[in-house]
Amino acid sequence: MKISQLKPLIPELFLIVSVLYYWFLTPNLFNPIAIGLLAVLSYQIIKKNTTLGLVLSTVFIVLTLFMVLALISELSEFDNVNHNWKNLVIFGSLYLGLNLILAGFMFYKYLKLKMV
Repeated sequence: MKISQLKPLIPELFLIVSVLYYWFLTPNLFNPIAIGLLAVLSYQIIKKNTTLGLVLSTVFIVLTLFMVLALISELSEFDNVNHNWKNLVIFGSLYLGLNLILAGFMFYKYLKLKMV
């Protein structure tokens, strides 16, 4: 596969990697949420259903915005700015920002396909 063929799939592949990261951080191996998300994302890569793509990207945008609120709540528990606070701001903002941007790209891609 050429890189030009993988370029339109970058948002879906990133979301699959994010779900795998989430799954490996959970204490149990049987995680129906992660399995379901992986199945739906894999189906989306294969079939490229525009309606499902819009729904998936909307769900990931909403979940990411919820996690931004969780990050803000976690940051408010620190009494002073220390190394852990800085790490949480840097890595949390980078990850959630990238997740939000790629979910937005995915939404735009499927919205454009839906309009054609």
